[in-house]
Parts: sequence; C-alpha cells; structure tokens
Amino acid sequence: MRIASYNINGITSRLPVLLRWLEEAQPDVVCLQELKTPSERFPRAEIEKAGYSAIWHGQQRWNGVAMLSRVGEPVEIRRALPNDPDLAQSRYLEAAVSGVLIAGFYAPNGNPWPGPKFGYKLAWLTELRRHGASLFKAKAPVVMIGDYNIIPTERDAYKAERWVKDALFAPEARALYAELLADGWTDALDTYFKGDPPFTFWHYWRNSFARDAGIRIDHALLNKVAARRLVAAGVDREPRGWDGTSDHAPVWVELKV
Repeated sequence: MRIASYNINGITSRLPVLLRWLEEAQPDVVCLQELKTPSERFPRAEIEKAGYSAIWHGQQRWNGVAMLSRVGEPVEIRRALPNDPDLAQSRYLEAAVSGVLIAGFYAPNGNPWPGPKFGYKLAWLTELRRHGASLFKAKAPVVMIGDYNIIPTERDAYKAERWVKDALFAPEARALYAELLADGWTDALDTYFKGDPPFTFWHYWRNSFARDAGIRIDHALLNKVAARRLVAAGVDREPRGWDGTSDHAPVWVELKV
C-alpha cells in the first residue's frame, strides 16, 4: 500500500494539479493539507471520478485536511486531536484504511516566533505526541503523515542558517520532533534514504525549486509494526515543477500489507 501526503495549498485552484498527479502516480491513500475551502465546497464529485473515496474536514480560507483512498473507504476515527488546543482549526483526520491506521494532519506554522502563534504550535505538537503515544502501541500498522512544519535537523534545509529565526527551525519545535523519534517512531524518509532524505518544500521565489534550495517539513512516522513493513519511501518531485502547482511535493511511503 502506498500512502502519500500532499500539502495542496488550496484544493480549488490546484485541483487540476491534484487530479493529474492522482492519475499519474496512482497512490492508494492520500492525506491532503491546506484545502483552504469550507467542507461544503470540497470537490467530492471530481475526486470520486478519479477513483477515490474521501473524508474531509474543511475550513474557510485556511487549513483543512482530507483523506482519499482507492483501496477501501476510510473509516473515520476522529477529526481532531483528543485535547486539541483550538477546535476551530481543521488540522487533523484519523482513519482506518484496509487494516492500516492513518493519522493525516497539518501542524501549525508558528510564525512569527516568538509569539502566541508559536505557543499554539508547541501546544498542538505536544498533544500530537501525547495522542501518538497511544497510537504507537497499536498492534496494527500506524502511519502519522503530513505537514509537520518542522525542519528536524540542519541537513533538512538548504543553508540552514537562513532559517534560524523561523518557527519551522525553532529549537523547541525540533526538540518535540526528536522526542517523537525517542518515543520509538521511525522517520520513514530519513530511514529509507539513510540519513540524507530529499526536500519536500521549495519557496516560489528566487528559482528555489530549480536550485533545489528547499527544506524538509513533510514527514511520515511509523510505529514498530509499520516500520517492519516499510518497503520504500520517497518524494514525487515532478508535480512541484508543473504550472499552477503547490509549493510542496507529495511525500509517500510504501508498506507491505
């Protein structure tokens, strides 16, 4: 099963990009972030025509997450963290798909740092870690995948010194990510690429994508059951070069199920 994450950066304007990628890449499950549209405007008909069933949790102008599947309908478990610090923000979907438990989410950006938005980021990530501890113990494979909005290490950024004042690279955020790994979660990309994982995000300006001046902020963490079944992981760079595309590229993991 190939499970992907794609921060689409506006599903209404990027729908042709999404549909093209679905047709070409044929992922089994896709977690989407930053829908930037209310639930009633989610393009269900177009997604179903592409061969995917879907669940979604939209929000006007900001945030919004969805889960698409072509290998059985996602069985929704929850659409917010158990102690989400701000339920008005649509950031989390958790569902079972064909025997795999998948948590797809869009973590807060946290800028400007320091400030209240950064405090919210840390509170949200702390709750993610707390809830993740219960997910980790599941006897089924569990995948926590999405836009974490964290650059874990210096090697995960082109010229890391340019990010030292950004919430994505803040020591507190990186420490929380390190704590997730210390809890036992496996970073699929980092593991598969043996400590040299590819970037997942490139700014639109300064020819960043062509120069590969990017960062890695989209991650897939696996519990022990899922980690034993890891076959491959990667980043689909090609859609990032298409016209009218997102500033993120799809991230994916492939599990033997």
